[in-house]
Amino acid sequence: MSLHYKTDQGIEVIDVVQAYRLNFNRGNIIKYVCRAGKKGFEYLKSNEIQDLEKALDYLQHEIKYLREEQNRVIKSREKQDK
Repeated sequence: MSLHYKTDQGIEVIDVVQAYRLNFNRGNIIKYVCRAGKKGFEYLKSNEIQDLEKALDYLQHEIKYLREEQNRVIKSREKQDK
């Protein structure tokens, strides 16, 4: 495993993702936030920003999915109540 996916204490991102049983989007959010600033050259903040933007993209996808799921449940209940 690459060093940018592991803490100084030896904890790997994949272990955290699996321990919490995170889905694809949430696992990638954790991965990119943890990796931000650890990959590439320290003086290149563009890599850090890019990783945080990737995390944000996965977060936005997860929020969109949850909203759509919530709307499906609401519509289903409304049909049942009729």
